[in-house]
Amino acid sequence: MTTPPQEDSPVVRPAPGRIAFLAMRKDKAQKEFARLTRRYGNIRPEEADVIVCLGGDGFMLQTLRTVMHLNVPVYGMNCGSVGFMMNAPDEDDLPARISRAQSAALHPLHMKATDADGVIWEADALNDVYLFRQTHQAAKIRIDVDGRVRLPELISDGVILATPAGSTAYNLSVQGPIVPLSGNLFPLTPISPFRPRRWHGALLPHTSEVRFTVHEADKRPVAAVADAIEVRNVVSVTVRENRDLTATLLFDPGQTLSERIIAEQFSS
Repeated sequence: MTTPPQEDSPVVRPAPGRIAFLAMRKDKAQKEFARLTRRYGNIRPEEADVIVCLGGDGFMLQTLRTVMHLNVPVYGMNCGSVGFMMNAPDEDDLPARISRAQSAALHPLHMKATDADGVIWEADALNDVYLFRQTHQAAKIRIDVDGRVRLPELISDGVILATPAGSTAYNLSVQGPIVPLSGNLFPLTPISPFRPRRWHGALLPHTSEVRFTVHEADKRPVAAVADAIEVRNVVSVTVRENRDLTATLLFDPGQTLSERIIAEQFSS
């Protein structure tokens, strides 16, 4: 039996004595980085009790992919635009804020893609793995789940397999369902489907292994993306949850990832 994602830990952790600050290169983030490091110092992520990420959601995902192997929690401060995975940029008494923060443990999707030359590419994604057409031609994709053909041919612009955390991102923008963090489900959502017309996607158990096979790959080339890692001219892509890796995010009380996912379902 697998353990569901854990969040909203009520335990107050000791105030971190060792904080590593990482910032994207935009002016707002760099100015915040200068203020915070003057006030609290800075160390290498490998030596830290907590990593503070200064940027937007894209930089947060980049940071998580870089430090996930360290098993160090990450506290985001929004210096970008949307900031769905971030906290408010308030530098006052930061160690106390972090000590009161509630955690969300996320497991990424693992993508294994084979391109037209037979080269195998592997990457992990905390938001989603998606396939999309590279030219004016619609993609033709077969979908297998746990070794069983579930959709012999999807004709569309592409298809997305998202994590619950990523269900509010690209998946939501193409009318996919929002999934609670504790739901242990992955939404599988077509992008602009042409055939079959009435297929709107599926909700799959998080234990599923999904295989995408590209039909007519020479005529209808397809790319695969795991968060920001893109592989061109794929012929097959296998995706499963990677429970060997865990990313731990910290959120201010009352602003947890679960709460944000629920709130997103009632936003206009």
